Amino acid sequence: MAWYEEAVFYHIYPLGLTGAPTENSYEKQERRLNAVVPWISHIKEIGCNALYIGPLFESVGHGYETTDYKKLDSRLGTNADLKNFVSECHRQGIRVILDGVFNHTGRDFFAFQDLKCNRENSPYKDWFCNVNFWGNNEYNDGFSYDNWGGYNLLVKLNQKNPAVRDYICDVVRFWVKEFDIDGIRLDAADVLDFDYMKALRHVANEVKPDFWLMGEVIHGDYSRWVNEGTLHSVTNYQLHKALYSGHNDHNYFEIAHTVRRLYEMGGNRPDGLKLYNFVDNHDVERIYTKLNNKAHFTPVHILLYTLPGIPSVYYGSEFGIEGRKEYGSDASLRPALNLSDFADAVEKNPCTRLIAALGSVHQKVKALSCGDYKELTLTTKQYAFSRNYNGISVLITVNNDDGDFTMTLPAGNSSEYRGALTGETVLVWNGQITVTVKGNSGEIWLPTELPVEIPVEPDMAVDTSDAEKVIDEIPADEEAKAAKEDMTESEVETDEKSFETIAVTEPPKAPKSYEEMSIEELQEAILERMRRNGPITEQMRKDVRENVYHNSLLNWIRSFH
Repeated sequence: MAWYEEAVFYHIYPLGLTGAPTENSYEKQERRLNAVVPWISHIKEIGCNALYIGPLFESVGHGYETTDYKKLDSRLGTNADLKNFVSECHRQGIRVILDGVFNHTGRDFFAFQDLKCNRENSPYKDWFCNVNFWGNNEYNDGFSYDNWGGYNLLVKLNQKNPAVRDYICDVVRFWVKEFDIDGIRLDAADVLDFDYMKALRHVANEVKPDFWLMGEVIHGDYSRWVNEGTLHSVTNYQLHKALYSGHNDHNYFEIAHTVRRLYEMGGNRPDGLKLYNFVDNHDVERIYTKLNNKAHFTPVHILLYTLPGIPSVYYGSEFGIEGRKEYGSDASLRPALNLSDFADAVEKNPCTRLIAALGSVHQKVKALSCGDYKELTLTTKQYAFSRNYNGISVLITVNNDDGDFTMTLPAGNSSEYRGALTGETVLVWNGQITVTVKGNSGEIWLPTELPVEIPVEPDMAVDTSDAEKVIDEIPADEEAKAAKEDMTESEVETDEKSFETIAVTEPPKAPKSYEEMSIEELQEAILERMRRNGPITEQMRKDVRENVYHNSLLNWIRSFH
């Protein structure tokens, strides 16, 4: 079995965590990455054995406008710093994957700079999509080109050009040789050319055993991307949305239906789809912010760690910090944090203690990584299922109601079960167990014959009686607070992934909200926004017209804010 199939990931956005400037002056190297080294032992302590960190390479701003694929961002340090960082992760048993931003580049990328200087005579004129020397843009380049998300700051690479493919494949080889990484998360994989991804998979198979390719995909049939020829995994945005809205709406049917659909998508096999599961990341609001009832932090994370897929925790969320988008900006989702401010969090912070316990259970109980999935009990407020592996049946129960709930479940061939989070034991009677699930909580029931020792706490429920005391690291001035109070829930809550924000501007008043717009109206709104940024090509129009997913179009129009 490949390492990533049993992984528990920790996700770091390094420019944010280290407090790097939002703009890169390129003037000198600041070795901020070294400040992340102490986090490695913390990652291990909370039960994670893999790290997704990025973007890391030289860029002008938020990191997704790459200017040099072979150089660590000057705001983070030197290539030697990154090499040492990965080496230390490996020493502590942590695998490392990086962001691969291979759909577009920044304008300071060497090939684009050559295009600006030499125009039609540039050997790189075909490295980018739809370069039009009769056009122009807001930078007054004297030509236009296809961009990503409506931003000419992000120049779209021509993925069908063999020279581009060869260059990017060589970048992957360089990263493995120079830094010894274990995989890559492909940014914007849902708009990557499939032959391009096949070339990257070929390189992945070549450079290292079990080298992992995971793609950022929002909507659609995930099996289009996850297969033997392209990617090993993709981001599970469908489950992300279901996990928080299923609790906010007291609707476990939404979660169970999503899980059932995804499991069927993988052929109803435990090895069918190994999706990258998460409840928040650098593009969406923090789970603690999104939950109407903060006590639901417990059942949400029990599901994250026990449903089919590969669980991931975004840095800081294990402490229960808040993070809400402000004026369309992602800055508050990517805060600078000092690990010393969270000393002894595993013992003192109930959120961290829960995450650490779940990480320990997931690493030690193979059924949670490899077992099949079977739904056992389902109401709007209660949900139970089993994960079965090699004759061992692990049972998971969750309850989003304020009151306790008793359920009876089939228990396989075991004679006794023990709660992994509370240590409670129950006897099997007539092939069943009867358990009481506390309000706004849950449990992982393990057969007592399972040969693992799980350290348990007396109570893993997150106590929200002092909800205001849960650490909030996101600063906000009085004006921002007032604006936040005036915003509607639909304006501040993002169901799906919002794209990287380049500029923060106040959106114009629309006759109706974006949520109320039809697909055609959203398409026209996106095209209008693009016109303000420069000439629109036929390919740009085609990209918009072919997108017929309402939520995806919502995210696209919001990315212009």
